[in-house]
Amino acid sequence: MTEHPDLAAALAALPVDLPVDLPPGRLVAEDDGRQPLLWISDDPAPAGLWRQLHRAHPRTGLWPLLLSPLDRTGDDYRPWLSGELYPADAAEPSLYDPQALLRRWWKQVDEDEDEDGDASEDASEDAGILDEALAPYGRTWPGPAPAATVPDGAAGTEARELAEVLGSLKDVRLGLVRAGSGAEALTVCGWGGPANHADTGRIAAVLADWERRFGAQVVEVGFDTLELSVPVPPATLAEALPLAAEHTAFCPDLVFQGTGTLTAYAEQLVGAHQWSFWWD
Repeated sequence: MTEHPDLAAALAALPVDLPVDLPPGRLVAEDDGRQPLLWISDDPAPAGLWRQLHRAHPRTGLWPLLLSPLDRTGDDYRPWLSGELYPADAAEPSLYDPQALLRRWWKQVDEDEDEDGDASEDASEDAGILDEALAPYGRTWPGPAPAATVPDGAAGTEARELAEVLGSLKDVRLGLVRAGSGAEALTVCGWGGPANHADTGRIAAVLADWERRFGAQVVEVGFDTLELSVPVPPATLAEALPLAAEHTAFCPDLVFQGTGTLTAYAEQLVGAHQWSFWWD
């Protein structure tokens, strides 16, 4: 990755009509310097700027992201300024059926847990432990969670509110990516956070589906983390359980290195307007 040598000229070359002046920042481009991947501010995002840029996205085509680093004490702000963005490695999201991906990943959870277990242990005991962790579904994929009814404008409003909260709590920079959505922005800029689980194109396919079904939008991105806004969260445990299964297939660490059981994770989703994901 290279930093574009002339930020002003680079921004002028992009056909955008920004509603506000940007703070000091830089364009990060591919190694040949000709294809900008994203713009990133030099300092933490000013209050309210994400909100203004998000509202203007239909006109500018630039999706705002809050960008956090792997290590806040380092100078390279990984992965955003450290050369760890790989747009060529991301598959095209439209090539994938999101539900087929989730179903496959759910099956892989079963396989991964069996593989990680002690071969000397009784296989039926291992299966019982996995069934308990994934109750009430066990190792049988339950299918997609029902779509939510999202009022007009609610998804954008919730995304802007979450950005205000996260921006006030964390030392995060502002990013801009030429993309139609937050899901698409991840592939365009070459983010590789879930590389140990799936490539970003497949991850983005599921995120785009969640935006269609639940109004969930990508707000903050870290080295291997994601924060999504959710305008209409599940109101009961029964509503949350199939959604928790989708999340577990998408990011198994939530249960197997987090809550310990699918049900415990589902309880956290009830009434929650923020979904958080992380991958080892």
